[in-house]
Amino acid sequence: MKVQVPMWSHASDSELQFYREMGIRYVSVMFGKDDWDYDHVCRLQERMAGFDLEITDAGSFFVFKNPVIHLGMEGREQAIEQYNAFTRIMGQCKIPIVSLAWQPDGAVRSYRKIGQYTRGSVSGIVDMEELAARKPSHGRVYGEEEIWENFRYFLDWALPVCQETGVKMALHPNDPPAVCVQGVPSLIYNTECFKKAFEMAENSPYLGMKLCVGCWLESGNAFGNLLEDIRYFVQSGKVLAVHFRNLSSPMPYFEEVLLEDGYADMYGIMKALVGSGYDGLISVDHASAGIPEFGGVAGAYGYSTGYMKGLLMAAEMEIGKNIKKRTGAIFGGK
Repeated sequence: MKVQVPMWSHASDSELQFYREMGIRYVSVMFGKDDWDYDHVCRLQERMAGFDLEITDAGSFFVFKNPVIHLGMEGREQAIEQYNAFTRIMGQCKIPIVSLAWQPDGAVRSYRKIGQYTRGSVSGIVDMEELAARKPSHGRVYGEEEIWENFRYFLDWALPVCQETGVKMALHPNDPPAVCVQGVPSLIYNTECFKKAFEMAENSPYLGMKLCVGCWLESGNAFGNLLEDIRYFVQSGKVLAVHFRNLSSPMPYFEEVLLEDGYADMYGIMKALVGSGYDGLISVDHASAGIPEFGGVAGAYGYSTGYMKGLLMAAEMEIGKNIKKRTGAIFGGK
């Protein structure tokens, strides 16, 4: 597996050196609103190469979490063209995966504060009763069919550009994966939704998934059987990246916690990934706010990523896999 870390495009050289010292090579980059033109991306790649780091997938919240696209608002053609422009630039820069998440309000959280299980750190907390009391976030309640038709419309515009550039889209589940949040139906709230999305794309190899362990755990068994789904989607060739995260409990209330503190058996999940033959990207997708004097968010990711790397090594040793780097089809055998 290719362990990666997420970072913003404005990361300092000190942060890059920190990742290098963690033994990380692969990085998922989140770009700002206006810093993903070709020259900016090339300069970032050159700077990262000085630290033996490589961008393996990329996104910009302003591009792929766009309510204009998701809700079919006025101007969506221009918004989709912006998404396609991002894809083309990633293709020019040989970055093989772009992010996709049908979340017009992003990953919705009730609070970002210290919880009962967060060891005194500020973390994401969801209370579905609190979310249910909120007014619709975009002025009205939308229908599920509307959301799916908007997704189909997007695919008609975006998939040809992916095919043209050789760049794949990694679709993330809705977070939290409730049927409807703040008046907006979720596109992906269980495994059947993922299957429907892939069928809508006519099983194009250019639409895959970010298998977010945290989203499966948020729903408990309502999302699907996580261990069975890992095997199914890995063997189907649909998993482009894995997000690795644990929770205090499933909905209706959960706190995002350290990997070793939650209700799920993260080592069992890691063994399922190794045993399925998955050799793609894996990262911790959320972390606490951290302590500024000790690296802040980057420091918090550093701890959780190191813990995850330990689980991966142990799983590979137990299952009898070779720990040496395996050839990855996406990255040309690097």
